[in-house]
Formats: sequence, C-alpha cells, structure tokens
Amino acid sequence: MITLKQLRYFEALARHRHFGKAARACAVTQPALSMQIRELETTVGVTLVERRPSEIRLTREGREVARRAEIILSEARDLMDYGRHTASVLNGTLRLGIIPSIAPYLLPRVLPELEHKYPGLDLRLRETLTETLIDELVNGDLDVVLMALPAGHADVETRELFSDRFLLATQATPDLDERHRVAPGEIAPDRLMLLEEGHCLRDQALTYCSPLGMGRFSNFGATSLTTVMQMVAAGYGVTLLPEICTDVEVRDERIALLRFIEPQPARTIGLAWRKTSPRKHDFEALAALIAAAGQTHAGSRQRRATPGVAASEDAITVVP
Repeated sequence: MITLKQLRYFEALARHRHFGKAARACAVTQPALSMQIRELETTVGVTLVERRPSEIRLTREGREVARRAEIILSEARDLMDYGRHTASVLNGTLRLGIIPSIAPYLLPRVLPELEHKYPGLDLRLRETLTETLIDELVNGDLDVVLMALPAGHADVETRELFSDRFLLATQATPDLDERHRVAPGEIAPDRLMLLEEGHCLRDQALTYCSPLGMGRFSNFGATSLTTVMQMVAAGYGVTLLPEICTDVEVRDERIALLRFIEPQPARTIGLAWRKTSPRKHDFEALAALIAAAGQTHAGSRQRRATPGVAASEDAITVVP
C-alpha cells in the first residue's frame, strides 16, 4: 500500500532532484528517504528515479507519479484543514503569501487587526515574487496569497479587494506644476525606472506604457521600490508608483507625484486560493479585514493629502 509519507518524500525528491536536499527538506536521514523511495518503486512496480553519481533524474513514469503525488498531497492537506478549521473562523495555522509591493505597506495595518479579532490564528508569512507564490499555493505549501490580480492559473480562485492606482513619481523641480495630469506619451522611455524582471509591478507598468509606442525602455532594474525612489529623488528618472506605497516611499521632499489622465492606470489587489481548499470561509473573513484596512488607508491618505495629489481623490477603491 502506498503511504502519504512515501509520496511526500518522493515529491521532495522530484522538487530538489537530490537525495540529500530532499532528506533535509523532509527532516529525515538520506538512507531513510532512499528506503521509502525504493519501497514506493516496488509498490507501483516501475522505476521512478534514474540514479547517477552526481544527480538524479525522474523517469517518464516518475514524472507522472510526481504529478499525481502533488495532487494527492494537496488533497490530503485540504482534508486536514477541513477537520481543523470547520469549527471556527481564522483559527490555527494560516500560511499567507504576499508580494513585495504590498507587504510593507498593508501588513502594518492588517496584522494588529488580525491579532485583535482572531487571537487563535497562527499566521505564517511568506514574501516573494508572484510566480513563486502561485506555484507554492497550487502545490499546497501556502493556503492563500495576497497579490495583484489576475492569478492566471486554472486551479486558483480569487477575490478582488480594492483598486490601487498608479502615480508618476518624478523629481520635484521649481517649475513643476503638480496639478498637471500626465499622459503616458509624455514619459521618456529611457527615463522610466522599474523593478527587475520577475516583479509583477514591472509588468503592470510596461503593460500601460508599451502599447503607446514609447520605444526603448531604461535597462535599469532594481530589487526594491526604495532603491527606485532614491534614484528618482536624485533625478535619474521617473517611475510608476502604486498609491498604496506613497506613505512609506514618498518621504523625500525631492520627489513629486503626478496623476495620470483618465483612465488612470491601476492594479487590482486581491486574494487567491486553491479552488479545492475547504477554508473559503477563512479567506472571505480575511478578505473583509484587508478591504477594511484598505479603506482606512484611503481615509488617512485623503486627510494628509500628498502634495500634487488632490485630497478629494481616495487612494484606493474598495471592490464590493
């Protein structure tokens, strides 16, 4: 009989392609993991792994078994979640993934509310790029992801939370009219500074600018918005900045913010989870809390009124 332990060990081996790394990931010795893999091969009656001195490769049958093992393990995790969490909302462990262009700006508002309203929640946070988060979500390593939509995966369900508009961040100069509305064609492509490839924020900015025939973009790519904003403050270029980031990233008097002409570019922030997950009631409760935090952020932004951004315009629009 195939066991979940064997499938878990084999899934780790298929992911790491190395017995030692897979054993460490499963917190077992390498001989113990190797023995379970051989027992799995005996049970299914096929060779799953092609063993070589410096590496391992999965056979054709091994790749298929690995694919099915991921599905079985994900279903098993969902079954355990069902048993653990049907009694109460947002109780026990919740593994939340979040993209870097949201985490430092929204989490400080969300976490205190979560701790206050759901004291039984054990929140595990994972911040990384969208593609990695979606892979980990589908594989069952994460429960839910806070990201810019769409998720772009057939096995993932999403819930829109709010719309986050983009502003043009540029160096403040004496002759700059901060009431001016910017058209995309006014941005010099070689002056547009963006995050490095892999960040969804870069892709969203290029989606807005590319169809307008702007030509060759700057080859500058940063790993953080803070770096980009310091380059903008020093006069090396401009960038598209999500409005939710402005409280943290725009504290330098050398930076000015301009709105775009209508329709203003924006990204939709939302939650994503596996369609098979039994914890939808948890995710809906989390969605309501995050949306409320977004409304609070909009109100505080309106009261402070960042220079160059009309105070009458909310920072974000909550999706009903």
